[in-house]
Amino acid sequence: MNADLSILHLVTGASPLVQAVMLMLLAASVASWTIIFHKAAVLRAARAEADAFEDRFWSGGSLGEMYKEIADGGAARGLAEIFRAGMSEFLRLRRQGGMDPKVVLEGAQRQMRVALTRETDRLEHHLSFLATVGSTSPYVGLFGTVWGIMNAFRSLAHVQQATLAQVAPGIAEALVATAMGLFAAIPAVIAYNRYANDLERLVTRYETFAEEFASILQRQVHAA
Repeated sequence: MNADLSILHLVTGASPLVQAVMLMLLAASVASWTIIFHKAAVLRAARAEADAFEDRFWSGGSLGEMYKEIADGGAARGLAEIFRAGMSEFLRLRRQGGMDPKVVLEGAQRQMRVALTRETDRLEHHLSFLATVGSTSPYVGLFGTVWGIMNAFRSLAHVQQATLAQVAPGIAEALVATAMGLFAAIPAVIAYNRYANDLERLVTRYETFAEEFASILQRQVHAA
């Protein structure tokens, strides 16, 4: 490769504005990859925790003992937190005595919905950043490219006879910005679509459990 057209030479030879665009895109790409790896670990852990909790929940053990272990264990996440929130409110209202069964059940369901919303927010954290990078990076890179090409053609105004060799380095410098924009955008878009789908399936799983657990509490409150 010609030294004048090497990637490093094109980057260092670009105008300050184009260099600023490249630096911005590089920072966005690094941040995106950091979030991609972190979000993959978070969702993988959330699925594993949900599997372990459901295996234990549907094993036929005592709900009271299970609740006590989760409550004594500190902070819970995912299905365990939804269960803890619903069971805690259910037991609190039951202890008051004389409560309408419908009120007791609605209170437990309300707390489970609050816990579900918090868990959803936790899992969605930083996911919007991937969508932003995926949708804006190509345009940011294109801006740098347009600016670089404008400078390349403006430099020809002082030349009596323009040749391709004179304008090619400037255009190549500008096109690096577009390439960096695509490099930042493509992984972000792929990861966002994948994680959004995984998150939707996980939230649906949480909602299904909340409904099933509410049915169990309904049978208990009417039996009592």
